[in-house]
Amino acid sequence: MSTASVTARPGAVLADLLPSPKLSASLEQGGAPTRVRDAVLVLGGAALTGLAAQIAVPVPGSPVPVTGQTFAALLVGTTLGARRGFAALALYAAAGLAGVPWFAQGGSGTSVSFGYVLGMLLAAAAVGALARRGADRSPLRMAGTMLLGEAIIYAVGVPYLAFAAHMSATAAIAAGLTPFLIGDALKAALAMGVLPTAWKLTNKG
Repeated sequence: MSTASVTARPGAVLADLLPSPKLSASLEQGGAPTRVRDAVLVLGGAALTGLAAQIAVPVPGSPVPVTGQTFAALLVGTTLGARRGFAALALYAAAGLAGVPWFAQGGSGTSVSFGYVLGMLLAAAAVGALARRGADRSPLRMAGTMLLGEAIIYAVGVPYLAFAAHMSATAAIAAGLTPFLIGDALKAALAMGVLPTAWKLTNKG
């Protein structure tokens, strides 16, 4: 299948344009190359999120740092689609709980900010589902998709922070939401330029 036919197919996400690895004829039966590709994408998505989480800036008065983790999680969901995006973030969360030090600032296990990781699982699935409906192909729809994903993350992360850190709702919002709004707007602006442009370049290829 050519790249042009893939991009024209409704329901495709960017990761669908990647070719499956060439295996022997016996292994190709039953869609083995596609499963190998999907496994690689899921592993890569988890690793990208873990790497981005190490880009962290402490926020005075908040136990939650500014990181690249949120942007990476939403990017993974959008480019991989709902199923693979959710699987990548589930792998990221499970490995972190098991002791892999790739949560924010090299952390692992549960912490007061673990609710944001749980929110990323749901957000990756949501933005991935929207991407399959073409939300990543137009700047305005891409911005809206990113903002929705960020809202889902906060909808889980902030209440979890309030519970785990014994904060009031007002204090949790002040510590776990308000300081990040400007950065989230910038992430949405970045995504609304990068992903639709990637589609345009692909369609020209």
